[in-house]
Amino acid sequence: MSAEHLEQKSRIRLALLSIVAGSVILGLKYLSYALSGSVALKSDAIESIVNVVAGVFALGAVIFAGKPADREHPYGHGKIEHFSAAFEGGLISLAAVFILLEAAKGFLYGVEFKNLSLGLAVNILAGALNGVLGWFMLRQGRRTRSRALEADGHHILSDFWTTIGIAAGLIAVKVTNIHWFDPLMAMVVGLLLARTGFRLVKESSQALLDMEDPDMLGKVLDAMNRVRTGDIIALHELRTFRSGRFTHVDIHIVVPEYYPVRLAHDLCEEFGKKALLAGTIEGEVHTHVDPCGRMYCDRCPVADCAIRQAPKTADTAFLLEEATAEGPA
Repeated sequence: MSAEHLEQKSRIRLALLSIVAGSVILGLKYLSYALSGSVALKSDAIESIVNVVAGVFALGAVIFAGKPADREHPYGHGKIEHFSAAFEGGLISLAAVFILLEAAKGFLYGVEFKNLSLGLAVNILAGALNGVLGWFMLRQGRRTRSRALEADGHHILSDFWTTIGIAAGLIAVKVTNIHWFDPLMAMVVGLLLARTGFRLVKESSQALLDMEDPDMLGKVLDAMNRVRTGDIIALHELRTFRSGRFTHVDIHIVVPEYYPVRLAHDLCEEFGKKALLAGTIEGEVHTHVDPCGRMYCDRCPVADCAIRQAPKTADTAFLLEEATAEGPA
């Protein structure tokens, strides 16, 4: 069984874990609301509903993203993970609207508490479980390079911090007996969720639109500098885009103009593969071979070049600004 197949099975197990654990935590949070009557605890339960629904969607996205490239999807199916993250951001934003409405009702009509102490204790337990789950999902999502699982982890962790804030607010209610602290905390939760939802939708939309990722560009270029050989003279028109965990790299590579086609082709193909390996990047490199045209002599590292027209005087390290610019005609 291949390493990729084992990693895909791991992603599916993580998504299932998120659904099962999220359902248990949802039950605990609803119990805490039923025991206490708190609007803030009700808002926390509403957010957990989103966690479970988003977990189901993330599971579907992980399964679909694991399908290999085919004729209809030559770049694979990985972009569904960005769509999943955007969908989760939309759900979070919708939950924020419902929570803000509940907070407004609490301000208008007041809150009638029941057993606040017991409800708060149950909610803190649920929050602690959320913290552990969120940290685990975020860590494993990054390890398996799954954008859907990583987004799920971010959301669950935001839920954990929400629970901490709500607990602090409800303790203040108990100490001061000022009941409007409860809907106030619910309103803070709603606003924080709206911010999280907006961020997820924005980042995922940028990925779906193939917006360039500066961090990935830097990672690719750093790897290329590390594996560079003496006959890779220059780079230009470096472009990347993400399809889930898969990164596609397009690059023009300048080699000595007297190299045979086969030699130049094999050199550039091997260079791209080594760069991905050095950068621990899952993806592919599409290379375009350019002859030097005797325009890079001042930086050319080829020591025994028979057609050199000027001595080497410049640094040979690949720079991001030059690597992403258009090459000479």
